[in-house]
Amino acid sequence: MSSRRITVRVPGKLGNLLENRSRLAGTTPSDLVRIALETYLSKDNSQHSAYEIAEEAGLIGCVQRAPKDLSTNFHHFNEFGKMRR
Repeated sequence: MSSRRITVRVPGKLGNLLENRSRLAGTTPSDLVRIALETYLSKDNSQHSAYEIAEEAGLIGCVQRAPKDLSTNFHHFNEFGKMRR
């Protein structure tokens, strides 16, 4: 495996956290940074908004015979969350 050396400046507090964590883990700060970068860069960057996820799940528009302004008119929220007796 070929490697590249990079230099990164971090604030003192972050550097101290890195040193402490590496000591506790029994590894080098370089190894921790490498693992953190691999984890961060391997994440899927195509994250969807809550609306897109709800739309894909079929939740958008699933309520029948509801007022058209249900989600925007605060009048509909007057009793929302209150216990009925």
